[in-house]
Amino acid sequence: MPPTLILIRHAEAEHNETKNYSIHDPDLTKLGREQCADLRKGLIADPLAHQAELIITSPMRRTMQTALDTVDWLIEKGVKIQADALWQENSAKPCDVGTAVSSLTDEFPSIDYSTVDPVWPDKTSPAGRQYHYTKSAVVARGQAALQKLYERPEKVIVVVSHSGFLRLGVTGCWFFNADYRVFDFAAMASPGSPYQLEQHASTKENGGGLGRSWTEQVILGSDLPDELPKTE
Repeated sequence: MPPTLILIRHAEAEHNETKNYSIHDPDLTKLGREQCADLRKGLIADPLAHQAELIITSPMRRTMQTALDTVDWLIEKGVKIQADALWQENSAKPCDVGTAVSSLTDEFPSIDYSTVDPVWPDKTSPAGRQYHYTKSAVVARGQAALQKLYERPEKVIVVVSHSGFLRLGVTGCWFFNADYRVFDFAAMASPGSPYQLEQHASTKENGGGLGRSWTEQVILGSDLPDELPKTE
């Protein structure tokens, strides 16, 4: 049986606060750290989170900081935390471009980087086409990310990612900073059909596990460009 997914958006980072998207790989703000404390309490109070057997995080600073601040109690119990480039944010603005793994290992030594795509953090060259900021690339990346999890043996997996990718590439749902939603994989219509998720009623009806997020749904890939700008 495929795993149940606890999908989390990172807490507030510097670019969220300032609207300055030229900040490279920004850190969490003071408010973001406070949001992490609230999220941590919410996850500890959720019996499902205690069943998590794997933590996946985007290799961005804000997502790794959120993971380490909120599910540290799982890590202390021996739950493995892995970085995966498939869960990074959509755009190629500096705030959404990551830092080389060689510069992250000392800063976040408890995270396993062995499964990070070697092309990371490239998002614009032909080699990094899987991470291009286009409708087809983002939707395809969402499918690739879900396929990897669908085939995992764990019963519950925590993923820390970003609002744009979670909304437009994976779920169609809005995520507020430091909020989470719970999903199961829908039954496959036929072999090779797209992976789809069904949200648990508790997070769907309440606007997220902490009730911070909008309940409206969007179409996957909506509002994304069909092609990269000519400058890229």
